[in-house]
Amino acid sequence: MRSKLPLAAAILLFAAPLRAEEKSVPAIADPLVRQECGSCHMAFQPVFLPARSWNRIMDELANHFGEDASLPPDKAQRIRAYLTANAGDAAGGGWARRYMRWVAESGTPLRITANPAFERKHRLPDAVWKDPKVVTKSNCPACHTQAEKGWFDDD
Repeated sequence: MRSKLPLAAAILLFAAPLRAEEKSVPAIADPLVRQECGSCHMAFQPVFLPARSWNRIMDELANHFGEDASLPPDKAQRIRAYLTANAGDAAGGGWARRYMRWVAESGTPLRITANPAFERKHRLPDAVWKDPKVVTKSNCPACHTQAEKGWFDDD
């Protein structure tokens, strides 16, 4: 019986490596978004949610996951404009298209971790999520050290 190892090795050897755009998303370019959103948690790249989700999140800043994250109207308007213009359903191809394909057409996930694409990629043992360095599924930099720059390769 022939070994399957040579075939597996050939597949790995000749398989195209993931392109950089398949491992990264655009980093937050707006300093106000980085400052305001990043003051309490990582400023998440807008490609991970559709524009309708960002609109709802911005509409509910007075109760932002149990916290009052209210902003002056001018700042809120600028942040909303940035998030919706760069949302997963507004952005071009790459990650955005692959990430959004798992969101129901009328779906409005309010958490990136509730996106089915996130759930598919993060089927990890409970011990990972209970690790004191991780604590929560939204702590992307715990495992992806360059997450804030938009690089989500498995660090």
